[in-house]
Amino acid sequence: MRRITFRLSGHLGRYLSRRYMSRITVLVTDIFLSGVAYAISFIIFWQYVKKTPLLEHLPALVCVSMVVKGLWFFVFKTYNGVVRFAGEKDAFRILAAHFFALASGLAINKFLLEPLLGYRGPNSVLFFDFLTGTFFLVGYRVFIRIILDKSQAGFGLKIPTLIYGAGQYGYITKRALEKDPQNRFRIVAFVDDNPALNKKIVDGVPVYHTETNLERLVRENDIRQIIIAIQSLSEKRKKDIIEQCLALNLKVLKVPSVRSWIHSEMSAAKLKDVRLEDLLGREPIVIHTEAISNQLKDRRVLITGAAGSIGSEIARQVAGFQPAELVLLDNAESPLVEIHLELQESAQDQNIAAVVADVSDSGRMQEIFSRFKPEIVFHAAAYKHVPIMELNPSEAVRVNVLGTKLLADLSVEYGVEKFVMVSTDKAVNPTNVMGASKRIAEIYTQSLDKLALEGRHRTRFVTTRFGNVLGSNGSVIPRFRKQIENGGPVTVTHPDITRYFMTIPEACRLVLEAGVMGQGGEIFLFDMGEKVRILDLAEKMIKLSGKKPYEEIDIVFTGLRPGEKLTEELLCDSEKALPTHHQKIMKARVAEYNFTYVQSKLQALIRAYETREDMALVAVMKEMVPEYVSNNSVFSILDKSPVMNDLSGEGL
Repeated sequence: MRRITFRLSGHLGRYLSRRYMSRITVLVTDIFLSGVAYAISFIIFWQYVKKTPLLEHLPALVCVSMVVKGLWFFVFKTYNGVVRFAGEKDAFRILAAHFFALASGLAINKFLLEPLLGYRGPNSVLFFDFLTGTFFLVGYRVFIRIILDKSQAGFGLKIPTLIYGAGQYGYITKRALEKDPQNRFRIVAFVDDNPALNKKIVDGVPVYHTETNLERLVRENDIRQIIIAIQSLSEKRKKDIIEQCLALNLKVLKVPSVRSWIHSEMSAAKLKDVRLEDLLGREPIVIHTEAISNQLKDRRVLITGAAGSIGSEIARQVAGFQPAELVLLDNAESPLVEIHLELQESAQDQNIAAVVADVSDSGRMQEIFSRFKPEIVFHAAAYKHVPIMELNPSEAVRVNVLGTKLLADLSVEYGVEKFVMVSTDKAVNPTNVMGASKRIAEIYTQSLDKLALEGRHRTRFVTTRFGNVLGSNGSVIPRFRKQIENGGPVTVTHPDITRYFMTIPEACRLVLEAGVMGQGGEIFLFDMGEKVRILDLAEKMIKLSGKKPYEEIDIVFTGLRPGEKLTEELLCDSEKALPTHHQKIMKARVAEYNFTYVQSKLQALIRAYETREDMALVAVMKEMVPEYVSNNSVFSILDKSPVMNDLSGEGL
């Protein structure tokens, strides 16, 4: 008996808990409103239409109706749904319960009330009650949801917002934001490119055509931000709409890829800020994965500079092709640890080694090649910052020239099949030490490849040349972002300075593609799109952060830095670009150099390097790269000297 008492008290406590009391409250409310609906239906339809005096039976009929409906509410569990989030499934359950209550009422009238009591409830009222009761129960849920939505964040605190895209994802976004307790958006309207949707209504919100109504909507409703909800938007259209919104001083957010929230609720927290990459307007680059896989799968691959922005992304992409062994080499210990751990977690079944080393250390490099015997080398290690290398030319030569020479020579010695070097557009008509050092590295590897054509070794050398990548370590984008976070000012060297930009992943995809495509000796150029004015970049980054340029965040000009030039090229005047089978990759037709002659000039460069005399060193670099003319640099004085012998003529 005691056990039964405890069990009963446990069940009683369970049903009296807050969770179940809330359900009981919903059930009682539903039953009460169903009785009110029946009474109203009876009075309106029967008393005033049929003019038959049956009001004395109304209380009994209401009670019968409430009991019958209550039973069907319990069967269909109409009380289970959370009223705050009531939706289509809740409405369907209510509709089904009322349908069976109608059928039950008709049966009770015919087989119970009339035979036993001598009267029955009017069948016509039951049909009218079916509509009224359904409307009451669905209506009060919608009413409560609206009230809670309005009061959750306060009427005056929500930000007037537009949703771009009135399709499925626009609708899902609106509903998700309204359900989100952290919602701070007041959806004023949808805007959509489809003119057929203009002035239609989606979930109670009007739809307007983007081109003809966006500016008016922003002005008349004090719109502060817009959410891009279209998933299939082309890159060009995305760029156009973002720039149009930025021109109207709107903060632009976007709904993330469906894959990132398909298994969970969409919410305001999942909305993403538009990135600068979205403003490039570049369509995704398609690469020939089968050809790349054939070259990398089950091969031993060495990546130098593997902890840097480009090297680490090359490592991620190479790992996806399942090499037999992936060797990550860099002299920066901490970031090397990070990329090594990342790849170990994402590619647990692969053999991945992390090697701390300096590419100019001859003994260490000999040891690494002897131990790992790489078959493919991606050489991304380099000093790349123009102003710093202008102050330290011997370091630029040590790493960018001598380090590349050492790796190239070891690749030949150990029979590496292909050596892919990552170069830069700064090697074209260089105006600084860094660019000149990379051009010398190009010249050496290209001349070394000619020996392979003569059958003197088997290693083929391929060079890839491209411009700036967005977000690389120490580049202009992270610097601007930090300056904006600190409240400004944003510093730009010159109002007319321009650069080519592409994203890190697409640059690395093209490096892999070019590596497969190259037969040896080529310098491949990437389609970098249109040049970007750095001032425009700064203004757009400020707007993307929700601030106004020159008002909330100022922009100041600091002057060109040592070695910097206003614009950069992918080809020098004497070079031509030839198409390849990939529309994003071109091949530069450049002068070819005799290896013996290049080797002798490099010996002169090494002797100058050993003196640590910057002027003497740069003078030899200018002799090797005659198009190297310094800009805004202490080395400009060397350009006023008599023209030195170059690599033309007998050296070709």
